Amino acid sequence: MSGTVPMAAPVLPVRGRLRPLGLDAVRGTGGFWAERQSINGTATLDHIAHWLEREGWIGNFDLAARGGLPYGRRGREFSDSEIYKFLEAMAWEIGRTGDARTESRFRATVRRVAAAQEPDGYLNTMFGRPGQAPRWSDLEWGHELYCVGHLLQAAVARARTRPGADDGLLAVACRAADNVCDTFGPDGIDGLCGHPEIETALVELARTCGEDRYLAQAALFVDRRGHGRLSDVEFGREYFQDELPVRQATVLRGHAVRANYLAAGAVDVAVELKDASLLEAVRHQWRNAVTRRTYVTGGQGSRHQDEAFGEDWVLPPDRAYSETCAGVGSVMLAWRLLLADGDPRYADLIERTLFNVVSTSPSADGRSFFYTNTLHRRELGTRPDADRPSLRAAASLRAPWFEVSCCPTNVARTLASLTAYVATVDDEGLQLHQYLPGTVEHRLADGRHLGVTVATDYPHDGTIRVRIDTDDDRPWSLSLRVPGWAARGATVTVDGETRPVGPGTVTEHRRWRRGDEVVLSLPTVPRFTYPDPRIDAVRGCVAVEHGPLVFALESVDVPGVESVDELRVDVSQPPRLVDGRVTVCCRRVRPRDHEWPYLTDAVESAPVVGEALDEVALVPYHAWANRGPSTMRVWLPTVTDQPAPA
Repeated sequence: MSGTVPMAAPVLPVRGRLRPLGLDAVRGTGGFWAERQSINGTATLDHIAHWLEREGWIGNFDLAARGGLPYGRRGREFSDSEIYKFLEAMAWEIGRTGDARTESRFRATVRRVAAAQEPDGYLNTMFGRPGQAPRWSDLEWGHELYCVGHLLQAAVARARTRPGADDGLLAVACRAADNVCDTFGPDGIDGLCGHPEIETALVELARTCGEDRYLAQAALFVDRRGHGRLSDVEFGREYFQDELPVRQATVLRGHAVRANYLAAGAVDVAVELKDASLLEAVRHQWRNAVTRRTYVTGGQGSRHQDEAFGEDWVLPPDRAYSETCAGVGSVMLAWRLLLADGDPRYADLIERTLFNVVSTSPSADGRSFFYTNTLHRRELGTRPDADRPSLRAAASLRAPWFEVSCCPTNVARTLASLTAYVATVDDEGLQLHQYLPGTVEHRLADGRHLGVTVATDYPHDGTIRVRIDTDDDRPWSLSLRVPGWAARGATVTVDGETRPVGPGTVTEHRRWRRGDEVVLSLPTVPRFTYPDPRIDAVRGCVAVEHGPLVFALESVDVPGVESVDELRVDVSQPPRLVDGRVTVCCRRVRPRDHEWPYLTDAVESAPVVGEALDEVALVPYHAWANRGPSTMRVWLPTVTDQPAPA
């Protein structure tokens, strides 16, 4: 970022095809994401604070400060990390709004955390004190380095949103990072954490503080991965990504959150050290994971037993784990690759994941969450106890809290920093990757002043109007992403001239004048989406999409039908937009009961197909389960197994 002012952004690489713009340059003023950011700032952060206090997780730091551990400690071994993610979310929210109440809460929380730090910089409430297991004694499951990583990211967020703040968090983080380097450096413990996270955190702290030691330690952790340093477990070393070096792996595998976090850290290291082979290895892993191991929603992880990626094409909708945190990790990874390469396909996946995974997790009021994101609910859900943490990650309805509550805090920090994933610059000008109403303003190193206002009702409408707000005699480029789903019918209008554009990026380079306007029109017509035939679990089914949104059939929209599994879609009738809602034509089927579920007569085994129903309304997947218990499915069986149209 030579020649520019550091941005209030989660990722600030020193080189790459594109440079990110942060919260100080991109302002959302309304629409889909501004509403969710508002709920996050006014409801979700309060909700998280309540549960962290109620469950005693933040109180663990108070116990540590006064020598009260281990007695009375509450929460899992990684509960410290939730306080750090909460701090990070508050830091971004303060940077976004300047809210005084959040600032006060932030400082009070930092004081409690700082009081628990040991003189040598070690900071953890689960290990290292009399009566507790020794430090670093359980690298597979202890999450000590993972927790430090989230501490560092909270400090980075604070340093970038409030440079020079006197709360002391950055100093706490640097002491903790120094302790990690002293302990795990070339002459220290030849080990690594069972849950990657520390890698990308150390790189961002190095970028913030200019301390090369932190970058070197991150690179060391990446190089140590994959050589069997961690003990084997029932899920295999693949669970930790420790069975194969990062440079040799060809696809994201194992625990989906761990896999994305490790890959993100590897990109950070590769970019900083100009390590082309490491960067190419991660690119290859990403491509294979996206083309073979990712759900239509952008969700990742199809195995419940180990929260992991399945094999290629193993994407069962009813067993989709699709953890919310894996979605956050996927966004982190794709954003880093986008900055490195500039390929709009990374932004396409970010868009899909944000709209259909990250925004699906929180309820409409921001006070309950999905941990996992199934694509098929066969039975009516049961309401979780509002006064107790949910024991089950795969809750049938959103729960207010979990015994493992990594997802609420991860969603909170992502939504608070969301506008930092919208736009970038290079030496030629400005690029818009995600679309929301708002303003973008930035001055390039050579003094050219870039400023635009974006007006749109995206994703509900495909018209994006970009007005130039600055005058400059020197030309610069404005680039707009044309999503991959807009393969037909997209146009761009400049100076009253309209031309068709295809998926990728459309760029206009000229001398702009204040008031000039570029209009990108995307074809937001509801459409059927057909699965790759190698995905056995959804062969003969279709999904419905409208713009970047995936839709679902929910039983509350079909009177008299308790299970949506009774319905079949007539693909001869395309989905329509009726009174603002996406609809499909369905028939109800009645399965035949038999004494044995396998028959030799195809006709006898086929269900009885009833009369066509009236058009059935679908719901955006992100909004399902907000109206009480329901059955739901994204992939819809068809009346006949008709092939996709040519």
